[in-house]
Amino acid sequence: MSRRAGAAADKAASSVSSGADSVVKNSQDKQKMLLEQEMGHFSMIRALHLADLITAMNGFCGFMSVLSAMRYCIGAPEDLSNMWLALGFMPFGLFFDFMDGKVARWRHKSSLMGQELDSLADLISFGVAPAASAFALGLRSTLDTLFLSFFVLCALTRLARFNVTVSSLPKDATGKSKYFEGFPAPTSLSIVAMMSFCLFNGKVLDQVPAGVLAEGSLLEIHPIVGVFVLWGCAMVSRTIKVPKP
Repeated sequence: MSRRAGAAADKAASSVSSGADSVVKNSQDKQKMLLEQEMGHFSMIRALHLADLITAMNGFCGFMSVLSAMRYCIGAPEDLSNMWLALGFMPFGLFFDFMDGKVARWRHKSSLMGQELDSLADLISFGVAPAASAFALGLRSTLDTLFLSFFVLCALTRLARFNVTVSSLPKDATGKSKYFEGFPAPTSLSIVAMMSFCLFNGKVLDQVPAGVLAEGSLLEIHPIVGVFVLWGCAMVSRTIKVPKP
């Protein structure tokens, strides 16, 4: 939204912003009160907002992706249906990741719990799930799994940093941060697209692109795992600033 010139317009914008902040704060206070009250085993459900339930669907998609990748590992290698499911669940996770923020702003019901839920769901859908799919597709050596673990830990650290620094990042007129520090976790779907291309062309398991080095030894590694290492480094970078859409 463009900024209007003039003191009157600035005052009006400030008033609207203060009103929105007040609504959000009241919503957060109400949720905190409900969470602190002892009202039965399932009382937490009452404290959840609609946006929180949508965020949970993001986590659901990520976990279903992991399970599908596991099913592929224990099934026949030529049956790719579970692998396609594993890769397909992650874009649905991104859909829910976009929708929870839109619903929270529409209903003016943002919450600290929702922020934490969002980061945990993103870790599953855009950190653990892509790494699990890469393992299922053939990156299974000891070094491969160490580097995949590095990628997941970078996603974990990047999301934790976001929760800590989001309040201090520069904001636009609507109150949203102007940019992300480092690659956002959902950008790992670019790697998912690459894995989908490899799966479509049969470049999996023994046919993984770029082959394998030191095969059969403790240092066996697939060079393509370097993509995950570079992406992990980009996620935790503080010098890379990605403008928010």
